[in-house]
Amino acid sequence: MANKSDLARQFIEAIPHARELGMKVESISDGSAEISMPYDEKLIGDPDTGVIHGGAVSALMDTCCGAAVMCHASAPGGTATIDLRIDYMRAATPGQTILTRATCHHMTRNVAFVRAVAMDDDQDNPVATAVGAFTVESKF
Repeated sequence: MANKSDLARQFIEAIPHARELGMKVESISDGSAEISMPYDEKLIGDPDTGVIHGGAVSALMDTCCGAAVMCHASAPGGTATIDLRIDYMRAATPGQTILTRATCHHMTRNVAFVRAVAMDDDQDNPVATAVGAFTVESKF
């Protein structure tokens, strides 16, 4: 049987919206994940500026957080979003890939708590940050 990181990677790569948005799992390990989303004109939210729509950024952050939970050492299986708060700090730079890093920093029997940051090439100036709560499911 595959390990948790492999199962989480396979699950994320099979999600239709993740494939449609071009998400790529860059790394995934015990309680942390990195997923990128390349710039694509079909994701533009403001045609005047070429900025990616916040909904695409939100989907990337949610997916990355879920992956971090799924591969946590204490996670028995899958997960679903209970709550996700995203603070948008600035518009992503048009033409640049967006990378999200998420860490599952605490887990109870029923709820996992996650922090994430989304950034483009300027990694010292985040596009968005997020905190969330996710279910802890009994099986994959």
